[in-house]
Order: sequence, then structure tokens, then C-alpha cells
Amino acid sequence: MAELTHIDEAGAARMVDVSAKDDTVREATATGRIAMSAEAAAAIREGNVKKGDVLGAARIAGIMAAKKTSDLVPLCHPLPIAGVTLDLETGQDSVTATATVRTTGKTGVEMEALTAVSVALLTVYDMAKALDRGMEIGGIRLLAKSGGRSGDWTAK
Repeated sequence: MAELTHIDEAGAARMVDVSAKDDTVREATATGRIAMSAEAAAAIREGNVKKGDVLGAARIAGIMAAKKTSDLVPLCHPLPIAGVTLDLETGQDSVTATATVRTTGKTGVEMEALTAVSVALLTVYDMAKALDRGMEIGGIRLLAKSGGRSGDWTAK
């Protein structure tokens, strides 16, 4: 089994010391989906939700969340985020969020991409819950990461 990097010799949680690592360009892309009724998806797509522009609010919320990830995930390093893109695609009965986060630093941005997607989808739920309280968020996962000592990785 691999060594648990966030646990010290005594079993206590710790933030990993990355000071000896080189700064490299790092990028991560994550995705997730919120399933809903066709009526709710149509209202979002057509901009007919009483709370306002669901996709615009979700995009901004996701970008803001990427920048605040270390405030939410206890052992996550604060990073100088160089860029975040968050794309939202409305399907027949869903909205799919895909976030790509980029930095130059000592540790990767996988958590930032996953957090961006999660908060964007939670924002869709919050803004459209009056239309469909049974919406279901799922499939949140890392699609790819690049940079760093471990190199590139792509989901299968």
C-alpha cells in the first residue's frame, strides 16, 4: 500500500511539506453532472428561472470556489491560481459542468478543479430547486491532470 502523505509517524493529520519541490506548470480538468426534469433543464437553457441567470451564476460560483479551495479542504495548500475555465452544457435533462484550473507551483490543482465543479453544480441546484427538488448531483471526477513529479494522467 502507498504511503499516506497526509499522516505523520504518530498518525496525526499534517499538511505535506512541498517546499523542496520545483515549481512547474500544472493543470487539472474535472467534470460533474446534475440530473433534473426536462422542464427544469429547458427553463435553465432558455433563461426562464425566476432567480436569474443560472448558468452565469454557477460559472462565477465555480471560479470563486476554485480560488477558495484551501479554505474548504483542511490539508489543501493555498495556490496562486493562474486561470480557471468553467463550461456548463445544458442537456435534455441535465447540466454538465467541466472545469480546468491552471497554476505554476509546487503542487497540483486537482482539488481546485473538483471544487469548482462541485460548487457550480450546487449553485445550479440552489437556483433551480423551485423547479425540481429531486435534482441529483453526481459523476464528479477528475478527467486529467498534467505537470509535477508524477507527470500526466488521463481518466479511462
